[in-house]
Amino acid sequence: MIKRYGNVPQTGRRYTRRPGVYAVLLDRDGLLVTHQAAPTPEFQLPGGGIDPGEHPIAALHREVMEETGWHIAGLRCLGTFRRFTFMPEYELWAEKLCTVYLARPTLRISAPTEAGHQAVWLDPKDALGLLGNDGDRAMLARALRQTAPR
Repeated sequence: MIKRYGNVPQTGRRYTRRPGVYAVLLDRDGLLVTHQAAPTPEFQLPGGGIDPGEHPIAALHREVMEETGWHIAGLRCLGTFRRFTFMPEYELWAEKLCTVYLARPTLRISAPTEAGHQAVWLDPKDALGLLGNDGDRAMLARALRQTAPR
């Protein structure tokens, strides 16, 4: 059973399943996130949908580059969650299946190329209260537990 975060699915509503990949990007400077301006301004883990025929890891590299302008390395799967939401940019009610990886940002190549996105460095503990959805916050908390000095 994949844990659900956020809204309960509405009875009678049809949801399109949308697999996606996202990254918790930690290094000594903090946590690299994306700030999406619209439809509602919010901080998010970088990532997004997997295109048909695209390998999930290739999708993750593509999405992180589009939303932050950074290359990443050292991927390790943190977990998967789902959430039910309306995606206004696609006029679509979606069941988002979100697989989240822990990774390290390694090289800034450019500014984000996806319109409306800005790369932002946050203190990871501050980000626990700033990320826009419960699933992102839960995955960040898991990553911080796994990377805490013992």
